[in-house]
Amino acid sequence: MLGDFLARFLLMIFGYAYPAFQCYKAVVKSPIQVQELRYWCQFWIIVAILTIVERIADAFVGWFPMYGELKLALFIYLWYPKTMGSGYVFDTLLRPLVDKNDKDIEKMLKDLRVKAWDLAIFYWNNCTELSQSALLRVVNYIASQRQSIPSTPIPPSKKHK
Repeated sequence: MLGDFLARFLLMIFGYAYPAFQCYKAVVKSPIQVQELRYWCQFWIIVAILTIVERIADAFVGWFPMYGELKLALFIYLWYPKTMGSGYVFDTLLRPLVDKNDKDIEKMLKDLRVKAWDLAIFYWNNCTELSQSALLRVVNYIASQRQSIPSTPIPPSKKHK
């Protein structure tokens, strides 16, 4: 085993940084190679889906022995030019699944977007109300503290003449 720290470090380099740089080079290349852009878009789509699935299933798969190393191997398989893994996974697994369920996925994402917006508005309103009431409590507390401080009269010798 490589160890959790080393596996995560290598995953950042070979799973994210290297593919991101290669994708960047494909985007700024002149003339643009559509096949190369398609290849990197497929890679990032698969990585995004894997990240979502991993976040949900982390409690079930995160404890597997050599999980980090297997994830690193999968990411390298996806971008390695000789395996063309992202093209294979995209064309044989992902695309048929998405094409078959396209309408349901679109509806679910639209519903989630609406619910997320409603939730954001609810929290915004809640936070503004809470912050206003907290500010009023602080101001009232400070005002009550000023009134409770006894004022000491200035002795006649200290008054200005």
